Amino acid sequence: MFDIDTIRKDFPILGETIYNKPLVYLDNGATTQKPRCVVEKIEQGYYTLNANIHRGVHYLSQKATEAHEEARKTVQTFLNAHSSNEIIFTRGTTEAINLIASSFSDEFMEAGDEVIVSAMEHHSNIVPWQIQAARKNIALKVIPITSKGDLCMDTYKALFSERTKLVSLAHVSNVLGTVNPVREIIEEAHKRGIPVLLDGAQAVPHIKVDVQDLDVDFYVFSGHKIYGPTGIGVLYGKEEWLDKLPPYQGGGEMIASVSFEKTVFNELPFKFEAGTPDYIGSTALAEALNYVNRLGITHIANYENELLEYATTRLMEIEGMRIFGESDHKSCVISFLVGNIHHYDMGMILDRLGIAVRTGHHCAEPLMHALGIEGTVRASFALYNTKNEINTLIEGIDRVRKMF
Repeated sequence: MFDIDTIRKDFPILGETIYNKPLVYLDNGATTQKPRCVVEKIEQGYYTLNANIHRGVHYLSQKATEAHEEARKTVQTFLNAHSSNEIIFTRGTTEAINLIASSFSDEFMEAGDEVIVSAMEHHSNIVPWQIQAARKNIALKVIPITSKGDLCMDTYKALFSERTKLVSLAHVSNVLGTVNPVREIIEEAHKRGIPVLLDGAQAVPHIKVDVQDLDVDFYVFSGHKIYGPTGIGVLYGKEEWLDKLPPYQGGGEMIASVSFEKTVFNELPFKFEAGTPDYIGSTALAEALNYVNRLGITHIANYENELLEYATTRLMEIEGMRIFGESDHKSCVISFLVGNIHHYDMGMILDRLGIAVRTGHHCAEPLMHALGIEGTVRASFALYNTKNEINTLIEGIDRVRKMF
């Protein structure tokens, strides 16, 4: 059973007060809070098996190595990857996209080649490609969106050319909440022999992701958005693609042998993991994924959809409310403005009421330009939020509206 009262006890921070008000944390799209078991896993790692991995013959090193590689298998199972060799640990979604942008461009792209992205992308799926565009004179093609916040799929299909080398898109928009039709996106690309990279940062905490079922070529996400620690993330890549790509960084661990004349690179997955990995973070991430599994991603999705529907209905009762992102296929994010109230003013006053929301362009300035606005207020929900917290948000927004 999905017992929200029991679940909330797993997150001690939810009992905190802000400006003498009970904390209402609705900034989960930026980062989620951590259950007690994840923090305890970090403490246990440092106190009981802290030693550099893969390189030591002593007991602690071997135990730490086993824990790190077991964490890799946990991620493999969570995503239903074919092999643990397809799981690369990174610092997060941003580094994972930069890795693919750099290595894929170096190996497969030349001047005039194209990457397809969308108008709703996070900066982390725009800027790395712009860096490659400046280096190699490649071009970005952009899928526009409809007034409801859906991708224009007919335009997407028309963007392909003989110079298209990769499609790189968000699975779920961090602003609009739109759950993109990724299966159709992948099928259209694969018809033309084009690989697809999906940014899953806003997807994996909320919906079941099966990379084999999707047949996606690359999939990335961040640990801190799925109840894990900061500074750890995942790149999944089909083994056939990862084998072809050159290393992103050089150093220890990613080598098989080194001489001053030549270096032979290590096998997968270590070829892409230069230096000492975050072996404490990887085990804590695995604990977070196990926590999600214990609750059941389907139960989480159903509960969060209830919150989304309830919050949307209540917000639309507020005079002057404008919600950005009204797709029929949406995850638990609501971006909004009220009348002429600046998003920053709304966020600041809500904060004084103990309500944590995100304000600004949400690292999606091109999307804001497309919407004709500077920014929004964003409330994003997680498995530990409640309808009572949504009621508190509604009361806070209405209080601010009356002030202005």
